[in-house]
Amino acid sequence: MPAYDVERICLLLRKPLIKTKLPGPEARRIVARDRRVLSPSYTRSYPLVIDHARGLWVRDPDGNVFLDFTAGIAVTSTGHCHPKVVHAIRQQVRRYLHMSGTDFYYEPQVELAEKLVRHSPGKDERKVFFTNSGTEAVEAAFKLARYVTKREKIISFFGAFHGRTFGSLSLTGSKIRQREKFGPLVPGVHHVPFPNPYRSPFSEKLAVDDACIKYIVDNLFKRTVSPREVSAFVIEPIQGEGGYIVPPKDFYRKLQKLCREYGILLIADEVQSGMGRTGKFFAIEHFGVVPDIITLAKGIASGMPLGAMIARASLMKWEPGSHASTFGGNPVSCAAALATVGLLEKSLIRNAELMGHYLRKGLERIAKRRKMIGDIRGLGLMQAVELVRDRKKKTLASREQACIVERAFRKGLLLLGCGESAIRFSPALTVRKNEIDTMLEILDDCLGRV
Repeated sequence: MPAYDVERICLLLRKPLIKTKLPGPEARRIVARDRRVLSPSYTRSYPLVIDHARGLWVRDPDGNVFLDFTAGIAVTSTGHCHPKVVHAIRQQVRRYLHMSGTDFYYEPQVELAEKLVRHSPGKDERKVFFTNSGTEAVEAAFKLARYVTKREKIISFFGAFHGRTFGSLSLTGSKIRQREKFGPLVPGVHHVPFPNPYRSPFSEKLAVDDACIKYIVDNLFKRTVSPREVSAFVIEPIQGEGGYIVPPKDFYRKLQKLCREYGILLIADEVQSGMGRTGKFFAIEHFGVVPDIITLAKGIASGMPLGAMIARASLMKWEPGSHASTFGGNPVSCAAALATVGLLEKSLIRNAELMGHYLRKGLERIAKRRKMIGDIRGLGLMQAVELVRDRKKKTLASREQACIVERAFRKGLLLLGCGESAIRFSPALTVRKNEIDTMLEILDDCLGRV
């Protein structure tokens, strides 16, 4: 089956095509080869082997076709192999592949920076530093915050995932497996509880956002960390790996007020939540706050490796050579990103908003029947359901999470977990109603069989 037929056939059938026992014979051979030569540190939720893909549809080498609601962990924002993105890549490849953007000049990098700056919240002038990935974008933000404030300490939140290199790993507070045996990590990093309205980490009878601010002021700032030694708070507007947790709407305003009181920078990690995924270009826009620094990656270039740090121009005052990247802002990746931004501007951000509402309503309908769904959270096409064994006691269903994700794969639906017991839905921003309906039907069936 030619690659371009995958999406066409499945759109007509409106369901996946599973022709063999999974994984099929060719997929099993590739998995076996993989195990012999690739790092065992890779995390694989199930044995999917990809051969071709278009839109939201993925074909394996045995001819099985799956509906993809992961988008490569929120990366293929315009769908797999969007023709305009592929065309932009081909056009750039014919001109030149590489010329390090931190040593020389080329227009695709400049044009992309101009577009990112134009879409950034706030009226201040902004500047961009390009990287290869999200963790590198966070590293750049970490370094810039220390450089300009001349302060060593930085504060992150429990449940946050910011990356796996040493600086971003030090900020990460998601899972102990990600940190253990890698110490000592970067000093000066402190973690505080995230204001989770679904499962409050605080005992006080305050609103969860007020309790979080009170904790920072009364415990951290009065006991262990002087606020005048803190360079920045690093936040995910919506926690990603932590469970797609949306904080109370006023929390970031209160946090920014605290930052301004002590001259602390606010860094928004938009690696997973940015680039239109929540129905706005940046998720932080939902909260009416203008951060000092924003980090981007994942969906920025529809699958090509690229990240970015966007900062107020008044902050980006480091000297030439203070920070650089050989491949960051690669011209081919920039071309893909320019095509991606063009598609976002044209229709995809609006589609993410509309389809996000449609997805939410569908999940709510299932939740009325399936008591295993404890809550539904997220914005736009960044949605999740938390699985519980008891709604009143909020007992988490962690083992059931893995079972449902695996069962969905067997039925041709690609999903991923997040947090302790949540299942996330982060399809391409091109998703259609009939694709959401198909996903909901399979999810409902899987929940009913556990």
